[in-house]
Formats: sequence, C-alpha cells, structure tokens
Amino acid sequence: MTSNIGWELYRSFLGVLREGSLSGAARALGITQPTAGRHVAALEEALGVVLFTRSQVGLLPTEVAQALRTHAEAMESTAASLERAASSHGEGVRGVVRVSASEVIGVEVLPPIVARLREAHPALKVELVLTNRVQDLLRREADIAVRMVRPRQEQLVARRIGDIELGFHAHRDYLARHGTPRKFEDLAQHTVVGYDQPSAFVRNAGKAFKGYNRDAFSLRTDSDLAQLALIRAGAGVGVCQVGLARRSDALVRLMPRALTLALDTWVTMHEDLRNSPRCRVAFDALAEGLQQYVGGREQAGAKGKMAHARTQAPE
Repeated sequence: MTSNIGWELYRSFLGVLREGSLSGAARALGITQPTAGRHVAALEEALGVVLFTRSQVGLLPTEVAQALRTHAEAMESTAASLERAASSHGEGVRGVVRVSASEVIGVEVLPPIVARLREAHPALKVELVLTNRVQDLLRREADIAVRMVRPRQEQLVARRIGDIELGFHAHRDYLARHGTPRKFEDLAQHTVVGYDQPSAFVRNAGKAFKGYNRDAFSLRTDSDLAQLALIRAGAGVGVCQVGLARRSDALVRLMPRALTLALDTWVTMHEDLRNSPRCRVAFDALAEGLQQYVGGREQAGAKGKMAHARTQAPE
C-alpha cells in the first residue's frame, strides 16, 4: 500500500461512488472523464484493492469501496472546512460559514435571520444545509448546526434556545367541511397527515398519544415541508410548529391542552470555532433569532450564554 495518497484521488473516488459512472463523476467535479478514470485506477493501485466492478448499469462499488466511503467523506468535510477557514483570513467578519438545520427551520425560520446577518456583515457568505439528518460537527460537515436534541459531545459548545412547541392544526376550510375534532379519539374520523416511515419523533409521539402511528395517517410523507404544505392546503389535520401556525389566521390549533409536544432546540458548533469571527457572529445571530421565534417575539429578543455541551444545563 502506497502512503501519502493525494486527496484528488479520493475526491474522484467519491464522485464515482455518488454518480455511478466516470462520466457522471467528471461532470460533477468539473474534470475530464479520462482524468477521473486515471484517479480511480491510481487509487486502486495505491491501495492494492479493486474499488469498482463494471455492470450494465454502470460502475458498482465493491465491499471495500463501501467500507472506505465514510473515511473519504470525512476527508471531504475536512478539506471543505479548511477552505472555509482559509477564506476568512483577514480583518473583520468575512469568509464562509456553513449552517445545518432541519427542512422546516431552514425554510420557514432561518431566512430572515440569515438576511439580517448578511446585511450586518456583507463579506460573510452563508451555506445553508437543509437536512433532517444530524450533521456531524466533529467531522466538520457543518460549522454550526441547529439541533432538536441536546448535544452530548464534549468538543461542542452549545446554547439552548428553548422548546419549540408543536400542536395539531388544520385549515379553517378543512374544519368547515369536516367538522372540528374535540378530543384525540375524534381524529379517527378525519384525514390525518403524518409520516410514511417510522422516526424518533413518531415513536415519541406514539408514546404520548396512543394511536398516533402510521396506520392512523391518511396522507403520508417523510418530508416535513410537504406535511406543512398539506396542512396549509386544507388537506387534513397534522402536527405543525405553533409559531408557524400563528403567522396565518387560516390555521386553527386543535385541542391545545391535550395535544402538545415540544422540540428541545439548541445551536451548536465545534469548540475550535468559538474564536472565529465568522462563526461567532453567525452563532450569535442564529441563537438570538431563534430565541425570538421560540418566544413569539420575532422582532426582539435577548441573547443567552454559550457553554460547552457537557456543562450546559437545560433551562
């Protein structure tokens, strides 16, 4: 096995893994197909293994290639983090900060916060990653993450934002057509919007509300944005963030005392970034804006304290 293998070989390897062909990898990476082929061949020779086999549908990764994927992706994240850090060199707040958040938070809550951040710091560039998967801050997949769970890693600093309240909602037009459920059991007579595949949220909600499971959902989607769109369109009853529902007089909260859930919300980043001007101002802006949202005060709010995840106590 050859040591000191260049990153560009792993970069092409990841491209082929994701695209399934040399031509697809070349297009994605902005290189030529022969170059991508040479990179993969050189990596196979350096490692002494076969990474892909040819088939009618393209290049299929071997078991070895699948085992290497996680490590190559970690290298990719580190390289991207290095570029972001290098881009911030100089005086003032400048460079790139990468922020990870869930789909709903990223689309419905963060845009005005990011807009104000950019107005205050025009030299700052923001990459917004929308995913319900928890981005790994330790592997530098993102600089800052908005999480709906308390972080446990000691290398992270975190600020607890508070609880984002969830409740069952429906559009007034839907209720006018089908009536208003008065208790949880009444939902059996209604169109309920929910998830297709089991998730931690569904399992926890099922513990709180017996019967809240896949079989009860007449409209199923694993996209939180799609669920929200269905509720807003008057398609049925579903779970929605109370703060989002307040923005529209058309959405009615149902049985607020009996049906309520909460998302414990945190803003987190790696401790190595706490002295980075670009990350610090972005962290503070996100925390302040989210605190305003949680408190129903989207125009004013107070800052909380930053602490190591291991020492930050829930409020």
